[in-house]
Amino acid sequence: MVGGELYAHSANEAGVRHALADHLRGSAALARRFGEVFGAGEIAAYLALVHDVGKGTCPWQEGLERAEKATGRVGVPHKGAGSVLAERYVGKPFAALVHGHHGGLPDRDRIREELLALAGEGPDAVAAREAVTAVQALVPEIVPPGRLPLPAWLRGLKPGDGPLGVEMLSRMLFSTLVDADFLDTAAHFADQPVHVRPDADVAGLHKRFEERRSSFIAGREPGAVDNVREEIYQQVVAAATGAPGMYVLHVPTGGGKTLASMGFALRHAAEHTLHRVVVAVPFISITEQNAQVYRQMLDPAEGEHGEPVILEHHSSADLDGDGTARWARLAAENWDAPVVVTTTVQLFQSLFDRRPSAMRKLHRLAGSVIVLDEVQALPDRLLAPILSALRSLVDHFGATVVFASATQPEFWRMPELEGAARLEMVRNVEELFARLRRVEYTWRLEDGQTWDALARDMVTEPERQVLAVVNTTVDAARLHRAVTEATAAAGDDDVRVLHLSTRMTAGHRRAVIAQVRKRLMLGLPTLFVSTSLIEAGVDLDFPCVYRAMAPAESMQQAAGRCNRDGRRERGRVVIMRPAEGGFPKDKVYRAARDATGLHFGPGLSDPDDLAALSRYYADRYSAQGSDGRAFGKAIQDLRRDLDFPGVAAEFQMIEEDHTTPVVVLRDCVTAPERDRIEHDIGRLRDGLPCGPGALRRLQPHTAALPRQEAEDAVRADLARPITDGLVEWRGHYDEQRGLDRDQPEDRSQFII
Repeated sequence: MVGGELYAHSANEAGVRHALADHLRGSAALARRFGEVFGAGEIAAYLALVHDVGKGTCPWQEGLERAEKATGRVGVPHKGAGSVLAERYVGKPFAALVHGHHGGLPDRDRIREELLALAGEGPDAVAAREAVTAVQALVPEIVPPGRLPLPAWLRGLKPGDGPLGVEMLSRMLFSTLVDADFLDTAAHFADQPVHVRPDADVAGLHKRFEERRSSFIAGREPGAVDNVREEIYQQVVAAATGAPGMYVLHVPTGGGKTLASMGFALRHAAEHTLHRVVVAVPFISITEQNAQVYRQMLDPAEGEHGEPVILEHHSSADLDGDGTARWARLAAENWDAPVVVTTTVQLFQSLFDRRPSAMRKLHRLAGSVIVLDEVQALPDRLLAPILSALRSLVDHFGATVVFASATQPEFWRMPELEGAARLEMVRNVEELFARLRRVEYTWRLEDGQTWDALARDMVTEPERQVLAVVNTTVDAARLHRAVTEATAAAGDDDVRVLHLSTRMTAGHRRAVIAQVRKRLMLGLPTLFVSTSLIEAGVDLDFPCVYRAMAPAESMQQAAGRCNRDGRRERGRVVIMRPAEGGFPKDKVYRAARDATGLHFGPGLSDPDDLAALSRYYADRYSAQGSDGRAFGKAIQDLRRDLDFPGVAAEFQMIEEDHTTPVVVLRDCVTAPERDRIEHDIGRLRDGLPCGPGALRRLQPHTAALPRQEAEDAVRADLARPITDGLVEWRGHYDEQRGLDRDQPEDRSQFII
């Protein structure tokens, strides 16, 4: 030991070591504050109090002194003593939280083996007992008079739900523990007090939102649907006085749900003393779009005092630099902000992860309003764990969940929501859809529709502003080429032909969307070919939309880009079946496509028919239900077994096995930015530490290719590996279509 004292961390810049008693009590106070939000403050405080008790041994303290002199790691395990105490006074499942507070949550077999060993006479067991004795002399409360009571709701669960309840409580308590540990440790090394943002004045934020929204509407050019949007808004905000629960925001595209959902969330939080709003959307482009809207409505205006309100957290958000960027970087680690705008990938991957760094933020979901925008994009294959977790957050952790979409899936048909109240936010949804019907559907499903024929149809459309949405990236590139050639043959120099798909870099895609939006606003002739990327939430308004036959919700979402603001009596949506078109080949897509064919088409229903959509979802779900692994049921079994590594491995919002991210240095990249990108690539390739900032800086320059295509490109020397699953492109990049499969650099080598 160092001078008879026990320490948790080496000296900070002020030359002061971190006393172990101070760290344990400081972490416990923070964890108690976090856990009290969901009624588990005492347990959260205790787990944090004992998490580093193992540092009380002579070998660990001597190792700290050596590490301090050599600026290295201690290298002596310290998780055993706290794990034993957690088992004894809270319960065996919760010992895993202390055991995993550095390396991640283990599975049940691993913690069982560790606890058996710690109950014996081996060196780890002896060290654990030594640590408890030494630390108890300084922090006697590590040995309480008896077991700590678990939340009463655990005892009320049905037998089959009990293990899921323990698993979810473990995740939330683990989040309080690791966040408290991170914060208290960081404060020591910064030689500053722990900074936790005080609870937001949500009522004040709601007042600011209403005032700015009124000013925004007054300054906007009037539209034909403004009155209906206002009716929707008032109904949604009035619903906010209802009790916390699971709400459904079902309004047609263009119905103003971006503002309505935030108006609801802020008023609901103010009414029920909730702490924050978390908005999750499926695509980064929508995240950026919504975050910008919310900043205008909620962040302090220029010259006003106060911290930022909106935290935008996703893989391409600017979390580096000075000022508010530094705040964003710190807040993103644990979502310490009044309003968080993120992606569904970030939200749910964190929720089912096992790593401390990913799970720090989870306790912020307790006592929050969670708005899931474009909820139809949640993957069927993961609905069981997603819906189960959301219901648990509502039932036991004080959250409210909002399912927002023009195309509401039939989630209440799933067993995970059996018995849960479905709280509708607007009345007479069918009547609302009829009033906001702004398009007519035309079905062209005859055979023989080549890309060239479809291109000629688009070029001759009288509106001269046409969006075409197809099902695959290859289809998008081929139709774009055909439209470009048809436009040139027609000699129409005024028309601009644009393209969008994931084969283009993220920065390229954002620039194209901005260009399309500007041309539409100016009334310029624009023919735009895209994959389904454009469908969910991207605010564009075309007079005419072509959509390749697809699942019903995709066709309805594509129609939402047509006559969006109601400036015409009717827009035109043409549903076609390209003879050369492809489809995704997974089982879920096939079930959706088959169910669509039963209910929608000539002589059947249009995708805006809500009754037909309900029947469609029923058939789509039943087509998958016979498989024991359908909807992620296997993940639920892993959760019941408390197999945290297994859950983390199986729960993948993005099926990474199917695609490979590809970094592209386009010709338009500036020299300084090129140097920075090449520096990041070099460090990643050499395995040097560079933190998440490097990947974040590369994200705007990253496109995606099917995995096999990327592997073929590497073999052909058209791409070079950077890290496992990330490659650098060295071949041709088309400035209109990106990584165009039909225009490789060397077709004799690049065989696909």
